[in-house]
Amino acid sequence: MQKKSSQPRSHGAPRLAPRQVRIIGGAWKRALLPVLDAEGLRPTPDRVRETVFNWIRHQLGGDFSHASFLDLFAGSGALGFEAASRGAASVTMVDSHGAAARQLEANRDKLKASNVKVLRADALALVKDMAARGQRLDVIFLDPPYQLGLLSQVLPLCPAILNEDGLVYAEAGEPLPLEGEALPEWLADWEAIRADKAGMVYYYLLKRR
Repeated sequence: MQKKSSQPRSHGAPRLAPRQVRIIGGAWKRALLPVLDAEGLRPTPDRVRETVFNWIRHQLGGDFSHASFLDLFAGSGALGFEAASRGAASVTMVDSHGAAARQLEANRDKLKASNVKVLRADALALVKDMAARGQRLDVIFLDPPYQLGLLSQVLPLCPAILNEDGLVYAEAGEPLPLEGEALPEWLADWEAIRADKAGMVYYYLLKRR
């Protein structure tokens, strides 16, 4: 997630995030959803989402209808709404910022997405609470702000809320050190079953070892 420049934005300069995101598959294919023009908000690009959902579909045997998803740093909701459009049994979208959560709610209502729940909450606290209540999910999306080190904090908490054979999709601004002797402790329980790179974004489908 890029920090906003202190310099004023000149007329016609690119915005920090697109004004809308396009759903690329499922019941709401081609639907355009407004996106909050907020600092550093960067919806997962279409091509990356297409690749990721092909990976997930393969792992789920082509059927989303029994799968529960958690979009833990939802932002624009691009990943969560994509899952919902493709028939997910349930999608919980989480964002700690009020304006972002309200935009997610508005988009949910626009789509009449009965399988989507939006929560305004701190991601780390929510995962701990879900674990304490025995909640389990099939797929977790982790696309946190890159510069805050949140991925290394939240990933070790995810096994407690994943079903057996559950999946984690993770985005990062640099390669994850998943191989070699210098494997960090927070990645020790995970293997990348698929991985790719788009521009400066590294993305992974992770499963517990």
